[in-house]
Amino acid sequence: MLTVRLSPAEEKVLNEYCEMEGLPKSQVVKEAIALYLVQHRKNSKPYEVGADLFGQEGSRVKNKSTTYKKRIKELLNEKHSH
Repeated sequence: MLTVRLSPAEEKVLNEYCEMEGLPKSQVVKEAIALYLVQHRKNSKPYEVGADLFGQEGSRVKNKSTTYKKRIKELLNEKHSH
């Protein structure tokens, strides 16, 4: 449940629109929020949108692509340390 406070002018415009279109206010508000969230996501930086997915293909390790030099060095040290 959500309560939204509108100015009298905003409420008047919303009421007029809903009456003209034959829609309940709750439906119009839900659709407006959905459109807002879609637009907000479009304005996000590409990295922010996919940050939870980067570097996880197959291994499911998020920082694998940023720590590869360290891991290679460790593997080489293990292999060549006698």
